Amino acid sequence: MRGVTQKYVLSPGKHNTVILNSYSKKSLQKKVFILIFVVLIIIKTMEKFGTYSFLLDRTSKRVKQYAQRRFKEENFDITVDQWLVLKNLNEHNDQNQSQLAELTGKDHPTLTRILDLMCKKNLVERRISADDRRSFIIHLTDSGKSKQKEWALKVDEIRTKAWENLSEQDYQDLKRILNTIYESLS
Repeated sequence: MRGVTQKYVLSPGKHNTVILNSYSKKSLQKKVFILIFVVLIIIKTMEKFGTYSFLLDRTSKRVKQYAQRRFKEENFDITVDQWLVLKNLNEHNDQNQSQLAELTGKDHPTLTRILDLMCKKNLVERRISADDRRSFIIHLTDSGKSKQKEWALKVDEIRTKAWENLSEQDYQDLKRILNTIYESLS
């Protein structure tokens, strides 16, 4: 049996020619309907996940911008990323760069640039590892320890601004949700 040529509009502005067997027209219509339904479900799912990704990214940027602006107002002479390194080294001094990258969530090239700037400011120093002369241990200097102690209370004030309209339960829920998302991607 010969097929019948019919035009269907599958997307606006585009005409797609489909050769139909007269016996399969209803079957094809059903399959097209199911395909459209599945595509709509996928789009809705992507919108949902796109929204949470957008909200996470937007909030993260706003918090970082606010903190950086306050760092400038307080004349800290460091960036938020440098503070993150300073704080982590104060808690876990003498880390190799891979360990420090893991602690701070920074990739190696970014962390290298941050450390270069911090070395120039005499906040940290690179020491040759006793275990492997090819690698370095990142050490918080006395000046770095002093600055970390000096700035810590003010940084805590800056950070709590983001939480001021949240209850303790809100904070715990947010922490739990963010950790769940993080762990599901590990």
